[in-house]
Amino acid sequence: MLDVHSPDPAQLRTWLHATAQQDAGAFRQLYDATAAKLYGYALRILTRRELAEEALQDSFIAIWSHAGSYQAHLAAPMTWMTAIVRNKALDLLQRRGVREIDAAPFDAAVMEALRDPGATPIDSLLLSRQAKALAYCMSTLEGLQRQVVGLAFFHDLSHSQLAQELALPIGTVKTWIRRSLEKLKSCLEKGDHR
Repeated sequence: MLDVHSPDPAQLRTWLHATAQQDAGAFRQLYDATAAKLYGYALRILTRRELAEEALQDSFIAIWSHAGSYQAHLAAPMTWMTAIVRNKALDLLQRRGVREIDAAPFDAAVMEALRDPGATPIDSLLLSRQAKALAYCMSTLEGLQRQVVGLAFFHDLSHSQLAQELALPIGTVKTWIRRSLEKLKSCLEKGDHR
Protein backbone atom coordinates (compact mmCIF):
# COMPACT_ATOMS: atom_id res chain seq x y z
CA MET A 1 0.00 0.00 0.00
CA LEU A 2 1.26 3.47 -0.89
CA ASP A 3 1.90 6.08 1.78
CA VAL A 4 -0.22 9.06 0.69
CA HIS A 5 1.65 11.33 3.08
CA SER A 6 5.05 10.88 1.40
CA PRO A 7 4.74 9.78 -2.22
CA ASP A 8 8.11 8.76 -3.68
CA PRO A 9 9.23 11.57 -6.03
CA ALA A 10 11.04 9.15 -8.37
CA GLN A 11 7.91 7.01 -8.71
CA LEU A 12 5.76 10.11 -9.26
CA ARG A 13 8.12 11.28 -12.01
CA THR A 14 7.83 7.85 -13.66
CA TRP A 15 4.02 7.98 -13.52
CA LEU A 16 3.97 11.56 -14.82
CA HIS A 17 6.19 10.58 -17.75
CA ALA A 18 3.92 7.63 -18.53
CA THR A 19 0.84 9.85 -18.16
CA ALA A 20 2.36 12.17 -20.76
CA GLN A 21 2.29 9.14 -23.07
CA GLN A 22 -1.45 8.74 -22.33
CA ASP A 23 -0.90 5.69 -20.06
CA ALA A 24 -4.21 5.50 -18.15
CA GLY A 25 -2.86 2.91 -15.70
CA ALA A 26 0.04 5.14 -14.69
CA PHE A 27 -2.34 8.08 -14.35
CA ARG A 28 -4.54 5.99 -12.03
CA GLN A 29 -1.52 5.11 -9.88
CA LEU A 30 -0.49 8.78 -9.82
CA TYR A 31 -4.01 9.71 -8.74
CA ASP A 32 -4.15 7.03 -6.04
CA ALA A 33 -0.78 8.11 -4.61
CA THR A 34 -1.47 11.86 -4.52
CA ALA A 35 -5.21 12.57 -4.52
CA ALA A 36 -5.68 12.52 -0.74
CA LYS A 37 -2.83 14.96 -0.10
CA LEU A 38 -3.86 17.26 -2.96
CA TYR A 39 -7.49 17.17 -1.83
CA GLY A 40 -6.40 18.20 1.66
CA TYR A 41 -4.46 21.10 0.17
CA ALA A 42 -7.48 22.21 -1.90
CA LEU A 43 -9.72 21.91 1.16
CA ARG A 44 -7.42 24.20 3.17
CA ILE A 45 -7.81 26.88 0.50
CA LEU A 46 -11.51 26.43 -0.26
CA THR A 47 -12.78 25.20 3.14
CA ARG A 48 -15.78 23.46 1.53
CA ARG A 49 -15.66 19.81 0.53
CA GLU A 50 -17.64 20.16 -2.69
CA LEU A 51 -15.41 23.00 -3.89
CA ALA A 52 -12.26 21.08 -2.99
CA GLU A 53 -13.55 18.05 -4.90
CA GLU A 54 -14.26 20.23 -7.94
CA ALA A 55 -10.80 21.81 -7.78
CA LEU A 56 -9.20 18.38 -7.45
CA GLN A 57 -11.10 17.07 -10.46
CA ASP A 58 -10.10 20.12 -12.53
CA SER A 59 -6.51 19.66 -11.38
CA PHE A 60 -6.29 16.04 -12.45
CA ILE A 61 -7.77 16.91 -15.83
CA ALA A 62 -4.99 19.50 -16.16
CA ILE A 63 -2.37 17.01 -14.97
CA TRP A 64 -3.56 14.47 -17.56
CA SER A 65 -3.54 17.11 -20.30
CA HIS A 66 -0.24 18.75 -19.38
CA ALA A 67 1.89 15.94 -17.94
CA GLY A 68 4.17 16.31 -20.96
CA SER A 69 5.08 19.83 -19.87
CA TYR A 70 6.34 18.68 -16.46
CA GLN A 71 10.09 19.32 -16.15
CA ALA A 72 11.76 17.38 -13.36
CA HIS A 73 14.76 19.71 -13.21
CA LEU A 74 12.50 22.65 -12.32
CA ALA A 75 10.32 21.20 -9.55
CA ALA A 76 9.50 18.08 -7.62
CA PRO A 77 6.36 16.30 -8.88
CA MET A 78 4.31 17.18 -5.78
CA THR A 79 5.38 20.83 -6.04
CA TRP A 80 4.25 20.91 -9.67
CA MET A 81 0.92 19.22 -8.91
CA THR A 82 0.33 21.34 -5.80
CA ALA A 83 0.80 24.50 -7.88
CA ILE A 84 -1.84 23.20 -10.31
CA VAL A 85 -4.26 22.48 -7.45
CA ARG A 86 -3.69 25.91 -5.94
CA ASN A 87 -4.26 27.63 -9.28
CA LYS A 88 -7.45 25.63 -9.92
CA ALA A 89 -8.70 26.41 -6.39
CA LEU A 90 -8.01 30.12 -6.88
CA ASP A 91 -9.69 30.02 -10.31
CA LEU A 92 -12.72 28.39 -8.70
CA LEU A 93 -12.88 31.11 -6.05
CA GLN A 94 -12.65 33.78 -8.75
CA ARG A 95 -15.41 32.16 -10.83
CA ARG A 96 -17.62 32.12 -7.75
CA GLY A 97 -16.93 35.79 -7.08
CA VAL A 98 -14.80 35.38 -3.98
CA ARG A 99 -12.34 38.26 -4.05
CA GLU A 100 -10.41 37.67 -0.87
CA ILE A 101 -9.00 34.38 0.31
CA ASP A 102 -8.86 33.64 4.02
CA ALA A 103 -5.33 32.99 5.16
CA ALA A 104 -4.91 29.22 5.19
CA PRO A 105 -3.25 27.75 8.26
CA PHE A 106 0.50 27.91 7.97
CA ASP A 107 1.81 24.87 6.13
CA ALA A 108 2.78 22.15 8.61
CA ALA A 109 5.67 21.14 6.38
CA VAL A 110 7.10 24.64 6.71
CA MET A 111 6.77 24.54 10.49
CA GLU A 112 8.46 21.13 10.49
CA ALA A 113 11.31 22.50 8.37
CA LEU A 114 11.90 25.23 10.97
CA ARG A 115 12.47 22.70 13.76
CA ASP A 116 15.99 21.82 14.81
CA PRO A 117 16.19 18.32 16.32
CA GLY A 118 19.33 19.31 18.28
CA ALA A 119 17.81 22.42 19.84
CA THR A 120 17.77 22.83 23.62
CA PRO A 121 14.40 23.48 25.31
CA ILE A 122 15.18 27.23 25.45
CA ASP A 123 16.18 27.22 21.75
CA SER A 124 12.97 25.36 20.92
CA LEU A 125 10.88 27.90 22.81
CA LEU A 126 12.56 30.82 21.01
CA LEU A 127 12.23 29.07 17.65
CA SER A 128 8.60 28.32 18.40
CA ARG A 129 7.96 32.01 19.07
CA GLN A 130 9.83 33.00 15.92
CA ALA A 131 7.97 30.41 13.86
CA LYS A 132 4.62 31.63 15.20
CA ALA A 133 5.59 35.23 14.42
CA LEU A 134 6.61 34.24 10.90
CA ALA A 135 3.41 32.22 10.46
CA TYR A 136 1.33 35.21 11.54
CA CYS A 137 3.19 37.59 9.24
CA MET A 138 2.95 35.13 6.33
CA SER A 139 -0.82 34.99 6.89
CA THR A 140 -1.02 38.75 6.31
CA LEU A 141 0.23 38.35 2.75
CA GLU A 142 -2.32 37.99 -0.05
CA GLY A 143 -2.89 34.45 -1.35
CA LEU A 144 -0.72 34.44 -4.49
CA GLN A 145 2.03 36.53 -2.89
CA ARG A 146 2.10 34.10 0.07
CA GLN A 147 2.37 31.21 -2.41
CA VAL A 148 5.24 32.84 -4.29
CA VAL A 149 7.20 33.54 -1.10
CA GLY A 150 6.49 30.04 0.24
CA LEU A 151 7.62 28.33 -2.96
CA ALA A 152 10.67 30.56 -3.27
CA PHE A 153 11.99 30.17 0.25
CA PHE A 154 10.51 26.98 1.66
CA HIS A 155 10.71 24.94 -1.55
CA ASP A 156 13.86 26.68 -2.86
CA LEU A 157 12.53 27.67 -6.29
CA SER A 158 14.24 30.40 -8.34
CA HIS A 159 12.40 33.39 -9.80
CA SER A 160 12.36 31.79 -13.25
CA GLN A 161 11.13 28.47 -11.85
CA LEU A 162 8.34 30.28 -10.02
CA ALA A 163 7.35 32.22 -13.13
CA GLN A 164 7.12 28.99 -15.10
CA GLU A 165 5.36 27.00 -12.36
CA LEU A 166 2.72 29.68 -11.77
CA ALA A 167 2.48 30.93 -15.36
CA LEU A 168 3.35 34.48 -14.27
CA PRO A 169 5.72 37.03 -15.81
CA ILE A 170 9.12 36.93 -14.10
CA GLY A 171 8.84 40.67 -13.37
CA THR A 172 5.62 40.04 -11.44
CA VAL A 173 7.29 37.27 -9.43
CA LYS A 174 10.26 39.49 -8.56
CA THR A 175 8.00 42.40 -7.58
CA TRP A 176 5.76 40.20 -5.42
CA ILE A 177 8.76 38.67 -3.63
CA ARG A 178 10.36 42.09 -3.00
CA ARG A 179 7.12 43.63 -1.73
CA SER A 180 6.25 40.56 0.33
CA LEU A 181 9.67 40.51 1.99
CA GLU A 182 9.31 44.20 2.83
CA LYS A 183 5.90 43.51 4.36
CA LEU A 184 7.22 40.50 6.30
CA LYS A 185 10.16 42.51 7.63
CA SER A 186 7.87 45.34 8.73
CA CYS A 187 5.45 42.91 10.39
CA LEU A 188 8.23 41.08 12.25
CA GLU A 189 9.83 44.35 13.38
CA LYS A 190 6.53 45.68 14.73
CA GLY A 191 6.10 42.60 16.86
CA ASP A 192 2.30 43.06 16.97
CA HIS A 193 1.75 39.37 16.34
CA ARG A 194 1.00 36.82 19.02
